Amino acid sequence: MTDMTGLNEVLVAVSKEDTGPGALLRIVLVVGIVGTVLLAWFLLRGYKQD
Repeated sequence: MTDMTGLNEVLVAVSKEDTGPGALLRIVLVVGIVGTVLLAWFLLRGYKQD
């Protein structure tokens, strides 16, 4: 059986460096969703009947 400790070290190093657009994409999605909810609330509150 071959020794795979070197391969594991390489995979861990690559996974730590390559974060990709994950954090930025999450921030953009959260800000977009919160902004949409606030815009909907602001627009729909004018239709409230007193």
